[in-house]
Amino acid sequence: MKDIRNIVILTGAGVSAESGIDTFRSEGGLWEQHRVEDVATPEAFMRDPDLVLRFYDMRREAIQTKQPNAAHHALARLDAEWPGDLLIVTQNVDDLHERAGARRVLHMHGEHLLAWCTACDVRSLWVGALLQRPACPACGEKALRPDVVWFGEMPYRMEEIYEALRKADLFVSIGTSGAVYPAAGFVRQARQLGVATLELNLGPSQGTLWFEEARHGPATELVPAWVDQVLAAIGEG
Repeated sequence: MKDIRNIVILTGAGVSAESGIDTFRSEGGLWEQHRVEDVATPEAFMRDPDLVLRFYDMRREAIQTKQPNAAHHALARLDAEWPGDLLIVTQNVDDLHERAGARRVLHMHGEHLLAWCTACDVRSLWVGALLQRPACPACGEKALRPDVVWFGEMPYRMEEIYEALRKADLFVSIGTSGAVYPAAGFVRQARQLGVATLELNLGPSQGTLWFEEARHGPATELVPAWVDQVLAAIGEG
């Protein structure tokens, strides 16, 4: 670890699963009894906006009752103590990284606690419901939707992510299925750039073979142990 200064970490649903947040990939492709195609695509929103808004209102309410787990807290500690560049790129739309104390976080798939006005393009903090079509706080139009990247839409801040990968010495993937692009391709990009790669996941992912090292087990065990190892190396240096 003594040659590692700049770290990019990708986190997925496996990090928040132990806090009680369901994943898209559980229960045979159902997410809280809904098919992804029915609730997480632009076409679904056009076809049945009430269903989509009701679904995300439920998710938004539920997430606010969840708490960060040991993996979130360990990454927040790394964020606070790591002297080099660090970027936590998360596919998760919850705010558990931030509630644990992490600051260097990029939400590539948006955030449940933001509402996006498609009329004025302003994003507002939002903890309540959207089903009744409330007015946008910025422009007054009733054009709010969840600020979540749906399947078929472009993830946020991709150039910033790729720039961080170009500067990285280490890429770590935590709790991801390795099935959803473009995030699933980050490890290949890292390998092509000569960046060291590590997977921490409950079990082998679809991209495990691309990683130089893989450790498998619960995130609440693997992540704190890895962070302890990384921070101990600073003291040794």
